[in-house]
Amino acid sequence: MSLNRCEQTLYDYARGHPDERQYLHDKVRALFSASKDVPSAVARIDSELWRYYEERSAVVPVFNAALGAAGPRRTSMKNLAELLVRLWTEPKPRTAKPGGADFDP
Repeated sequence: MSLNRCEQTLYDYARGHPDERQYLHDKVRALFSASKDVPSAVARIDSELWRYYEERSAVVPVFNAALGAAGPRRTSMKNLAELLVRLWTEPKPRTAKPGGADFDP
C-alpha cells in the first residue's frame, strides 16, 4: 500500500512513539466498532487522522515540515485509515446477500 507524505509521516511517528500509537490504536478501534460498515469507518478515521495531524503539526516539527510541503489544504488520510483498520481491528462479519450468494459473479 502506498502512503502519501503526510500519511507516512504520521505512521512513522506513531510507530516511534508508543503513547501516541496507543492513542491512535484506541481511536481507530472505537471509530471502527461504532460504524455500521467498513467504508463509513474508513471515512470517519480519515477525518480523525487529519484532525490529529493538524493538531500535532503545531508542536511536532516533523508534522509541520510535511504539512508545509503539502500546503495548507487538507490531505487525504484514506490509505492510512484503511491500513490501520486492517492492522488494528477484527473484520466485521459479512452479511449474506438474499439468495445465498455472497458475491456477484
